[in-house]
Amino acid sequence: MGYDAGDILNEIERIYALPTGELGDKERELFDAFLLELEAGRLRAARPIEGDAQGRWQAVAGVKKGILLGFRLGHNRVFGGDDDTLQFSDKHTYPAQRLAAVERNIRIVPGGNSVRRGAFIGRNVTMMPPAFVNVGAYVDDATMIDSHALVGSCAQIGKGVHLSAGAQIGGVLEPIGQAPVVIGDNVLVGGNTGLYEGVQVGRGAVIGAGAVITASTPVYDLVHQQIYRATADAPLVIPPGAVVIPGSRPARGEFAESHGLHMATLLIIKYRDEKTDASAALEELLR
Repeated sequence: MGYDAGDILNEIERIYALPTGELGDKERELFDAFLLELEAGRLRAARPIEGDAQGRWQAVAGVKKGILLGFRLGHNRVFGGDDDTLQFSDKHTYPAQRLAAVERNIRIVPGGNSVRRGAFIGRNVTMMPPAFVNVGAYVDDATMIDSHALVGSCAQIGKGVHLSAGAQIGGVLEPIGQAPVVIGDNVLVGGNTGLYEGVQVGRGAVIGAGAVITASTPVYDLVHQQIYRATADAPLVIPPGAVVIPGSRPARGEFAESHGLHMATLLIIKYRDEKTDASAALEELLR
């Protein structure tokens, strides 16, 4: 039976509430079609909010439900297992993905890389080992995923992004309505950074090495003299072109002042210009 993307989401909504014992071959066939749509990039775990002035994104609840459905449909299976083959175990619904590497000119350098089924990898993407892309993630064309980098479940990565060594892009499956981390086109994410809890990074931004950004992190814009925060209704959004670096601010209270204590914070020190672009363009030598 053939399904299109709209049919799949409608069917997932219908069967998601069924008891696990009532899920059978028909539901597994639907789930297999769902994975193919994710891997082709026709279904995505998040989408831009139409008309939103800040360019924010929202979760696609049906896609998250489909991913969670896969865990219920699956049973633990051992993969590999020969004496000279890496052995691992996971739900049989989520093995490692066999990519259309030649057709899309994808480079998956040997040494510990893995892309799980249900993730999309675009054309001209390069992965240096070890790195992992989880289910529901979307990695657009010409992106570089460097060593020890993670692209978590449902994270949305734009075109021409550089995830430097040790970058951790957090994933999210539950709650269903929580938007994932979204990184816009041409963003440079520095080494040993962490982006978590639905943070959204605007096009062309630079996240400096060692920055850790969560939903509770305030970001101080020294250029525009503003403070950016997440709210109960909206994620933290890093503006397009912002150059963000780790900083510190004095901790409050007599004890903190007497000991000269400071708290970590994040600073926007400038907005990307031609000089910054020239620096970031060095990544092109690795492609």
